Amino acid sequence: MYYLIKSCLEECTFEDLHNNDYQYVAVLTPEEWKKEQSSFDMGIEMDISIENIHTTKAEVNYDSLTGTFSIPSRRDITGEDYKYAFALDEKGIVFIDQSGVVNRMVKRIARSKKWRVPCLERFMYDFFELIIDRDLSILENYEKELDKIEDEILDDAIEADLERVNEIRGDIRDLRMHYDQMIDLGQEFEENENNFFKTENTRYFRLFIDRMSRLHEMANSVRDYTVQIRDLYHTQMDIKQNRIMTLLTVVTTIFMPLTLIAGWYGMNFRYMPELESRWGYPIVILISAAIIVVSLWFFRKKKWL
Repeated sequence: MYYLIKSCLEECTFEDLHNNDYQYVAVLTPEEWKKEQSSFDMGIEMDISIENIHTTKAEVNYDSLTGTFSIPSRRDITGEDYKYAFALDEKGIVFIDQSGVVNRMVKRIARSKKWRVPCLERFMYDFFELIIDRDLSILENYEKELDKIEDEILDDAIEADLERVNEIRGDIRDLRMHYDQMIDLGQEFEENENNFFKTENTRYFRLFIDRMSRLHEMANSVRDYTVQIRDLYHTQMDIKQNRIMTLLTVVTTIFMPLTLIAGWYGMNFRYMPELESRWGYPIVILISAAIIVVSLWFFRKKKWL
């Protein structure tokens, strides 16, 4: 697919691409790039292997700026990334993509964007923005999920979904790495080493870097929240275990004198006077009950119950 950057992206033919004064956007498959890369006259021989793309980065060449994108799917952040490459000079940009995701993004920009001052820099800004379009709501939803899990932990730590906290933490880890790489990419564009961009238009890249920095800070905040949730979970479990141990200690303490009484009168020596007493049995019952009542009163006074 080929587009000219006018007041909006305007689809064109391959011939129109090279016979106009407008900057362009091209989206090619790796096979199409191999056939047509010489016609773009970027002075590079870039053999694209989608499988070998692992990071988002940009590299400055003598006559071009090249790089790759490795973008986490927002539906499954820890899953397989979307991977594509690009080559850029002052005339336009070529995306090399096998998945079709770039085509969908560029078509969306063509449908929804109109520019007062059309330029490659503004297109790149809108393209970068489209990559992170849903991220703010994703991070906000993670915070809401963590709030709910925190309430569950405070109610009953055993019932809380700590596994979900671990999943969110894994997603945030991958997003933070992605944001770091996107910030580096934006800085490479802003540096404008080959003067492919107009100086006054590099402000678009600064705007994008600022937004990425805010998302990065928010991701850090959510990551810290997951750590706090995990600590709260372990604290609540310790409190629960301490309560159980306290209860067991109280029960053991109450029954220790009762066990002593039972053992004492279980000896059944022949000349034990209480064995022949008519009131021996009820007296032992009263003494045992009194021990229980006094023990419970003492523990409650000490706030151990």
